[in-house]
Amino acid sequence: MSQCKIKRALISVSDKTRIVEFARGLVDLGVEIVSTGGTCNTLRDAGIPALYISDVTGFPEILDGRVKTLHPAIHGGILARRSDPEHSRALSEQKITPIDLVVVNLYPFRRVAALPDTPWEDLIENIDIGGPSMVRSAAKNHEDVVVIVQPEDYDGVLNQLRTTGECSKEERARLALAAFRHTAEYDACICETLTARNAFGEASPLFPRQTTLTVEKVSDLRYGENPGQAAALYRRVEGGVSFIDARQLQGKELSFNNWLDADSAFKIVQELGGETPAAVIVKHTNPCGAALASTIEGAFAKAYASDPVSAFGGIAAFSRPITGELAQTLLDVFWEVLIAPGYSEEALEILKAKTALRVLEVSEDAWKAMKSLDWRSVQGGFLVQERDTQPSPSETWKVVTSRSPAEAELRDMEFAWKIVKHVKSNAIVLAKDQTTAGVGAGQMNRVGAAEIALKEAKEKARGAVLASDAFFPFGDTIRLAAKHGVTAVVQPGGSLRDQESIEAADEHGIAMVHTGVRHFKH
Repeated sequence: MSQCKIKRALISVSDKTRIVEFARGLVDLGVEIVSTGGTCNTLRDAGIPALYISDVTGFPEILDGRVKTLHPAIHGGILARRSDPEHSRALSEQKITPIDLVVVNLYPFRRVAALPDTPWEDLIENIDIGGPSMVRSAAKNHEDVVVIVQPEDYDGVLNQLRTTGECSKEERARLALAAFRHTAEYDACICETLTARNAFGEASPLFPRQTTLTVEKVSDLRYGENPGQAAALYRRVEGGVSFIDARQLQGKELSFNNWLDADSAFKIVQELGGETPAAVIVKHTNPCGAALASTIEGAFAKAYASDPVSAFGGIAAFSRPITGELAQTLLDVFWEVLIAPGYSEEALEILKAKTALRVLEVSEDAWKAMKSLDWRSVQGGFLVQERDTQPSPSETWKVVTSRSPAEAELRDMEFAWKIVKHVKSNAIVLAKDQTTAGVGAGQMNRVGAAEIALKEAKEKARGAVLASDAFFPFGDTIRLAAKHGVTAVVQPGGSLRDQESIEAADEHGIAMVHTGVRHFKH
């Protein structure tokens, strides 16, 4: 074993995971340990010799611990460049011992902030001051000082010290970058939390002049949308529980496109979720089948029958746990991903037959979560908007034609209106018996979207209702729908030429309502 070149370490951690074992390893190498209140007590209780920080500074901890490490004896020992004679002379004159290793992680602000009932006073008290200062000082001087901010790095550093007596230049640099990221994430969390609480009365708390987006990598992905594109999956640090936290029970890792499609499927089934079981099938982020029924098996059967050709290789999402009966049916089709709030033991056993099939279980908290902001990237920046969760109950809709929709038509219109908001614009959705009959997505004109939906629906268009994500500037789409037997239309209204589409609807006995709400999805 080489002689250890680290002589003194400062340890002050909120997360005490494996700190005793790490400190014991340092002591075995002859390292002197300096520590702060709670951490020092933990080490001493474990029989590890440690100096209290006040023994080094000659000054007591004051203000309920708010001031303890902000002292020249600490920061001088961390920041001094060992190769600079003037720095060495200053340390000697002031009787300051160099600190070669800093092990610090910060007050648990993130955990405290995540609790909805945390009092303002507790939030403020969990804003660390001395910790970030020591971390930044050590990271700045990483050529001479090793800094560790996460327990995962304890073993690597100990192994290097045991084998070579020092920490390599490359490892010091890596740990310094991790430290700067640690403090940056910490400060971003404080900003996000105080902004969300509108702590200081900003004029626009939802869209402040400056904002932060703190993310952490979940995993690298095999590639992006195409094999030539590198990709990774990140999680919002302060995002709370969401779909991204779904538990994968079996199957290959999800690809970039799998995540996009699965997120879309989850949002739609989340929208439909309620007292009536719902099933949704998504292909390329658009629904190709969706249905409500008295049982989850019935909902799937109806959704699949909507467009069995497109369903092949799709994502299927369910608002109820998957039963053995449903699992057996699902085996008959190739799926990329299944999403549900749970699976029976029988279902999981059956699904094992498809070893590559990705099976995701989404927690109850994630089903309830409706994120308020939607971030979209553009070259060089972001667009940020509120998520499209604006309620549009049928009670607020306005009947604009001579004929009002029948009760069954109204139920189908409510269903179709929930689906069309998740279809790429221009969007047209046909529905009958609370089941999609045809979907026209992402066309450059509304007639083109309607033609696709009607062609897909075939004979199912007769007696169906039609939902459009935006108004009709002309009566052509209404006349086309009437030709195929559509009986009712739900659309936002608001065109200067609304009267033209109203007259076309009246001419063909179609009931039409205006919602007053648009649902573009680009």
